[in-house]
Amino acid sequence: MEKQYNQELRVKESPIVGLFVVDLVVHGDNRGWFKENYQKAKMEALGLPAFTVVQNNFSYNEEVGVTRGLHAEPWEKYITVANGKVFGAWVDLRPGDGFGTVFTCEITPDKAIFVPRGVANGYQTLEPRVTYTYLVNEHWSAEAKYTFVNQFDPALGIQWPISQDNAITSEKDDNHPLLNDVVQG
Repeated sequence: MEKQYNQELRVKESPIVGLFVVDLVVHGDNRGWFKENYQKAKMEALGLPAFTVVQNNFSYNEEVGVTRGLHAEPWEKYITVANGKVFGAWVDLRPGDGFGTVFTCEITPDKAIFVPRGVANGYQTLEPRVTYTYLVNEHWSAEAKYTFVNQFDPALGIQWPISQDNAITSEKDDNHPLLNDVVQG
């Protein structure tokens, strides 16, 4: 039985200003599937901001419950998964009225997220052997200034599918500040 995928490319803004959800068209049959992961002209015509890709990154996650983030980088990101399913979470850490706004959704191969600079990004794997991939518009640099917030801060109200006790995290991510302690800007 063939899985039903999106039949129409759609771009819609989330409750976080500048963060967009992209429903990708995926063509599937008994062999698997094919998608245009990023198509500049079509997506910009539907409202996605202009985005010049300079680097493509992959993060492979072996186990269910791997939880990464929440990191706000000083560049834009275009995120999707090559396979599997993740629960994504974003927190606006930019100064202004939107500070602290949270948005969550599942990402599968037929969904992508455009994340503006200053919005913290995190995810949790819901299946084993997930390949998470993202395009960025600036090269990674050791001197880059990140802003962080703790992924399990109760003030955020993120309903992670896998509890903190069962999540696979890094010590570095576990020690990120709570929202009240985040320095804006």
